[in-house]
Amino acid sequence: MTYSVAPLFCRPWTLNGIPARLIESHYENNYGSAVRRLNALTSEIRAIDPATAAPESLRRLKRDEFALLNSTLLHEVYFASLGGDGRAVPATMASALEHDFGSVERWRAEFIAMAESLSGESGWVVLSHVPRDDTLINHIASDNSQCIVGATPVLALDMYEHAYQLEFGANATAYVAAFMRNIDWLAVQARLDDAMRVVPPRRLEQKQFADLPSITPEELKHMLDAGAAVQVIDTRPRHYAARTHEMMRGAVWRDPERLEEWIGELSKDKPVVTFCVYGFHIGCETAATLRQAGFDAKYMAGGHFAWKAINGPTQLFE
Repeated sequence: MTYSVAPLFCRPWTLNGIPARLIESHYENNYGSAVRRLNALTSEIRAIDPATAAPESLRRLKRDEFALLNSTLLHEVYFASLGGDGRAVPATMASALEHDFGSVERWRAEFIAMAESLSGESGWVVLSHVPRDDTLINHIASDNSQCIVGATPVLALDMYEHAYQLEFGANATAYVAAFMRNIDWLAVQARLDDAMRVVPPRRLEQKQFADLPSITPEELKHMLDAGAAVQVIDTRPRHYAARTHEMMRGAVWRDPERLEEWIGELSKDKPVVTFCVYGFHIGCETAATLRQAGFDAKYMAGGHFAWKAINGPTQLFE
């Protein structure tokens, strides 16, 4: 593949407090150089035979490719983030920031503090959308350690010294303030709109239990912590339960193969949550049977080990 230089979308002569020559130098010498080196490296990688190349050589080439590709992509977001009135956050964008940070002001304070923490160092401050959780997050990245898997950067601030030293010297604080004044929020909003259309990673799907209600370990823990009246049934198979020494605190173990013997102990006036070892068949089958009998039953996704993964309280197995 051959990578092309993206046009400089911001108009450098219109920026408030950021001289045009700084943007021009940054674009030509740093971004342009990264694209040129990326293309040269891509050609070098294409020319080698992985079967005969020294492993350390291939590793080095792919590591450098990773860094250069990240550099070009983040630079493109950076330049495309400039050219607006950073104070005028559109209502839709403001609503998204308020939802995930509490307020626009809280987001701004965090973003600036992260940028100023990189003064004299190297890195990027990035606002990204994570499709798995449909949320915005601020994070620090570098060319060599890019970002959050699956996330889409919508705003990027270059804190490498090449981005500001030519005009601001060591005064990174003034540079950050100038960047914040020039954010093109309409462009950021457009990137967020696109990012929100990205399909989240596919989650586990058990087709035979697709219509069976479930509950996450976190949701169940919240219910128990709040003192909710919920009947939690540990339905791990007898052969497994006989080898274990711990169980969820607040749960009772019942043999799933003898459900007809203990179903009468349950109240139909209180919700029931069942779980097994990993949250697959047995916990699901038990919940399905209970629902057929008229109980408000769900299974806990992930089972016993998901409960342990969230550090849910346990007790000695009874």
